[in-house]
Amino acid sequence: MIKPGDKVPALNLPLTIDAEYDLSKQTPNNFTLIVFYRGKHCPICKNQLKSLAGKLDEFTKRGINTVAVSMDSKERAMVVDSEWESGDVPLAYSMSEDTAREWGLYISKKREGSDEPDVFSEPGMFLVRPDGTLYYASTQNAPFARPPFDELLQGIDYILKNDYPTRGTLT
Repeated sequence: MIKPGDKVPALNLPLTIDAEYDLSKQTPNNFTLIVFYRGKHCPICKNQLKSLAGKLDEFTKRGINTVAVSMDSKERAMVVDSEWESGDVPLAYSMSEDTAREWGLYISKKREGSDEPDVFSEPGMFLVRPDGTLYYASTQNAPFARPPFDELLQGIDYILKNDYPTRGTLT
């Protein structure tokens, strides 16, 4: 489990725009927001990415880079890219199970008869400082009740205005 204040694991993945995502090369003014989503099979993820797309400018104004990440194959990720309303949110795919576990994500297996991949990660949301340390983490073992982006933006405003420290470092 990554502890707040610790360096986060590497995250180097292909993007649906035929480019590579490398977390270590991100240079945000304040944070990188990483939204781990379950994949193409998840209608709640679809709504979450649509919501993120609608708030992307608000995150950018606050000096925050964003990326959405799944364990989906390229083919599944390209469906998300073309059919979901994810706007300009960068979509990274082909995350390995090992990487998901390094980030502390919960892992699930396919339910019989579902469109789920054999193995996939459950949702997570992380804010990473420009120095690569973890500021905020939220992980879930089920798809329900995701942290709302409006509340996250309000929290970020408070953090930036008050130089609010990283919490949970004694975990």
